[in-house]
Amino acid sequence: MGERRDIEGIEAAVGRAFEQMIPFNRVLGLRIESLDTEAPRLRFDMRPELVGNPVRQILHGGVISATLDVVGGLAIALASLAAKPDLSTVAQFPNIGTIDLRVDYLRPGRGKYFVATGRVVRLGGRVAVVHMELVNDTGEQIATGSAAYIVD
Repeated sequence: MGERRDIEGIEAAVGRAFEQMIPFNRVLGLRIESLDTEAPRLRFDMRPELVGNPVRQILHGGVISATLDVVGGLAIALASLAAKPDLSTVAQFPNIGTIDLRVDYLRPGRGKYFVATGRVVRLGGRVAVVHMELVNDTGEQIATGSAAYIVD
């Protein structure tokens, strides 16, 4: 029971870090939808400030890529913490930096809200690889991404 409480505390701390402590995430309006270590999800609502094409009223490509990058980092943070054999040794979140990010824009970013999901493909000693996707409120896939991150 105590270990589950520790895990919940760690998850809550990760959620606070990603939603509140990173100013850019607040600007984007990112909120944790799921802290599933296999496929964490972030959500944000469409707002006028996020429009990239005022005529078509679609999401800015930079918002898409930034959101995919953030959910990739979240997936690595959760996978790294879950890989710790002893939760009492978890003193801090891993330092994560983007090495390479590729985004495929599949459809115009239309929707009331969007959900980004990240899945760790490889979690090595220093480098991690993640695949990500962004869907809208109807489940239509807007973009996919893959990224490599340095993990300290």
